[in-house]
Amino acid sequence: QVQLVESGGGLVQAGGSLRLSCAASGRTFSSYAVGWFRQTPGKEREFVATISWSGGNTYYTDSVKGRFTISRDNAKNTVYLQMNSLKPEDTAVYYCASRYYSGLYYGRDYHYWGQGTQVTVSS
Repeated sequence: QVQLVESGGGLVQAGGSLRLSCAASGRTFSSYAVGWFRQTPGKEREFVATISWSGGNTYYTDSVKGRFTISRDNAKNTVYLQMNSLKPEDTAVYYCASRYYSGLYYGRDYHYWGQGTQVTVSS
C-alpha cells in the first residue's frame, strides 16, 4: 500500500505560481511512477503530467507544457508540481497518483490516489 497526500493548493492570481507536493508513505516510493491529474465539477479527471520512478523522464499534457514542471525527490518520498504562469482555466482539484512501474507511465490506471488539493486561479 502507498498513501498519498497532496498539499500546496490555494488561491492565486492569473500569472502567479504555486508548487504542489505529493507526499507518499508506505512502500518504497522510488519504485513507483507518479502522475498529476486535475478535475473540475462536471468534467472527467484530466491528465496533467507524469514522471518516471527515477525522475529522468517526464511527460505533460499540451496545455501545461512550458508552464508546469513535475519533479521528485525520492529521498523525501515526495513528488512536486511547479505551476507557473497560471491561468483561470487551470482552476481545479489536483490529484496525484502512483503505481508500481519501471518506466514512464502514459496510462490512467494508477493504483493509488491522493485526496486532492484545490487550486483556484483568479482573473
